[in-house]
Amino acid sequence: MTDSAIHVSQGEGVLRLRGTLGFATAAKALREGSQALAGGRIQILDLAGLEAVDSAGLACVLALMAEGRRQGHVPRVQQPPKALCDLARVCEVQDQLAA
Repeated sequence: MTDSAIHVSQGEGVLRLRGTLGFATAAKALREGSQALAGGRIQILDLAGLEAVDSAGLACVLALMAEGRRQGHVPRVQQPPKALCDLARVCEVQDQLAA
């Protein structure tokens, strides 16, 4: 992964991640995503804009879902990229993405 930019935005109950979600960007995405989840209005985690993802990115997505669960709502993952689904399957956590 050469590009190290991640963009986190929210609106109308959707938290959107776009760009590269990996070792260099996961902490920023988790921090900004957790702040968005704190408002309690996020229902969907839209991953359609992710161009690249690695195991740290998968961990970030799972951590965001866990944060939502702690706050009483688990955002539904929408349009996860194939690379994320493949990693989840290899790590045997694919069911958690559907939670």
